[in-house]
Amino acid sequence: MNQYNTEQLEELRQGKPEVFEALIQAYQDRVVSTCSRFVHHQSDAEDVAQEVFVEIYQSIGSFRGESKLSTWIYRISVMKSLDFLRKQKRMKRLGHMKRVLGWEDQPDEVVLQASQEAGPDEILEVQESQEALRQAVESLPQSQRIAITLHKLEQLPTTEVSEIMGTTVSAVEGLIHRAKKRLHKTLTHYYDKKIVE
Repeated sequence: MNQYNTEQLEELRQGKPEVFEALIQAYQDRVVSTCSRFVHHQSDAEDVAQEVFVEIYQSIGSFRGESKLSTWIYRISVMKSLDFLRKQKRMKRLGHMKRVLGWEDQPDEVVLQASQEAGPDEILEVQESQEALRQAVESLPQSQRIAITLHKLEQLPTTEVSEIMGTTVSAVEGLIHRAKKRLHKTLTHYYDKKIVE
């Protein structure tokens, strides 16, 4: 993500439309990508991303530069995504979720590519594996899920993940370690079951 200097931040705080538009252009792809790691559906991720930018616009005055601007934006993106999931669960809309292939932003293209390179059985197996991984990650405790998603999927260093989560680097490393162990156990059970079937 691009970094903003003191003068640019002050212009953002003043609410200059052209400066905020430039911020959206610079951060939009990354914010949508981050939201999609949690929300999964591209259209929902884009809706949440809009909420993120509304929050940034409304709250930029409270940003004091104690962390990087990108870290602050990541934090808002995660919180808005989790808020969306909580609302979705309360409204019992989880049963209406579309088929998800995993964490790809463009599942249709993934299917198309797979269909050109593999037969129907192989495509189905890939889809089932991706779905199993997605469900395994979703079954993690929230703190573990956030830590492993930001570190492994968004490829953020543990130092930045710790800032986003408001905890220590060692705590983040512990969360990632426990998440890996839990995922390994869950997925091992899944594949053992598949072999038996």
